Amino acid sequence: MASIRQIQVTFDCADPERVARFWCEVLGYVVPPAPEGFSTWADYDRSLPPERQGAAFACVDPTGAGPRLFFQRVPEGKVVKNRVHVDVRAGIGLQGEERLAALKAESARLVALGATELQVLYADEFNESCINMQDVEGNEFCLD
Repeated sequence: MASIRQIQVTFDCADPERVARFWCEVLGYVVPPAPEGFSTWADYDRSLPPERQGAAFACVDPTGAGPRLFFQRVPEGKVVKNRVHVDVRAGIGLQGEERLAALKAESARLVALGATELQVLYADEFNESCINMQDVEGNEFCLD
């Protein structure tokens, strides 16, 4: 039997710190402490060669339950729909109008942080409502 592994979710992006801080706000994650010997991440970043400065950033679940999120700078922009995306579970245990109201409230909060609401998918006979969104660099995610 295979052993359970922890995962890290990695985002390709243009501005790793900006996208990481957006996801900290979305999920209640935090920026981990700076590496030993550095009082801040900015101090650490300045110690890197110029081409590596600002190239990566991370955030973590302060409870340790969720995966680490890692953001890496890539030269190309986003060109197609994500094949994998994050579902932000904002409506767990809710149904119907109560669920939709919770999702819309969370969407409004995230739009104020720089997200874009793409489409509200209303409940049908098989699925509950969800909202398709994009983060600050256009990566798709769902409020579920």
